[in-house]
Amino acid sequence: MKSTGIVRSLDPVGRVVLPMEIRKEFELFGEDSRVEIFLNEDQIVLKKYKPNCIFCGSEKNLTDFEGKKICQKCVFKISSMW
Repeated sequence: MKSTGIVRSLDPVGRVVLPMEIRKEFELFGEDSRVEIFLNEDQIVLKKYKPNCIFCGSEKNLTDFEGKKICQKCVFKISSMW
């Protein structure tokens, strides 16, 4: 992805609107879209949120267990322990 060089101001409560071009590029539409916010030295980084397994980090075949994401492989490993 190319650098866009777009400058945006924060509103009085600290929000910033992502430009439509960026939302389209990353398929960020509607209230279900989420971004991660983290610091990298002197940078504030926004990254499209992709849920992953709390044990192995996989993004595939996730199931929800008490508010946590677990992949099917880890569910199988855990269930085979008993």
